[in-house]
Amino acid sequence: MINILLVDDHPSVGAGTKLMIEKEADMIVTNVESPGEALEVLKRKDFDIMLLDLRMAGMNGIELSKQIRSTGNQNPILIYTGYDIGPYFNTLVEAGASGFIDKTEPREDLIHAIRCGIKGKTVLPVSLFLQLRKMEVRVEETEKENDAEFEEVSITSKEQEILREVARGKSNKEIAKEFFKSPRTIEYNLTEIFKKLQVKTRAEAVLKSKQWGIIPDDFD
Repeated sequence: MINILLVDDHPSVGAGTKLMIEKEADMIVTNVESPGEALEVLKRKDFDIMLLDLRMAGMNGIELSKQIRSTGNQNPILIYTGYDIGPYFNTLVEAGASGFIDKTEPREDLIHAIRCGIKGKTVLPVSLFLQLRKMEVRVEETEKENDAEFEEVSITSKEQEILREVARGKSNKEIAKEFFKSPRTIEYNLTEIFKKLQVKTRAEAVLKSKQWGIIPDDFD
């Protein structure tokens, strides 16, 4: 029997998901409505896989994943959400998520994602798969004064996402909220980006990122 922990703070959604999953003869679901309750249940029982909603009151799915991993629990975690996870992809992976499934997907896809997760496999939407091609953007700039010298800069996908938000004119606080990070963390990330690009201001960072193709030239 496959034991599944489902954490969703919307009772009707949780109950409906539990009903869908338990149509499978070999699956049984423990449904809880809060991250705190989930952490308590995990102290008493082991689960083959966990389905966590992304946005919940009190503690989001990212923080809950971190809490679970901090206990040494390495069982698969699937983020089960109706929100676009693209902007949070790297953060979720870093937090310990093993895979993702959209709440709007049909029952068959949900069951498939669960079975893949248990086998250590991940099912990704094409949009996310394409994003993985850009996990690292490498750009080279030839020095105009000395053609024999060039500078190589490595920008990670997380830094690329932050630069996109900066180009949109968002503040550190707004970016931090978007990526479930603290403003201090975003400030540190920007400091590292400025060093790599050898710039001193947000405007210079955006301009150089567009010039080097890190973000689209017409992006705003």
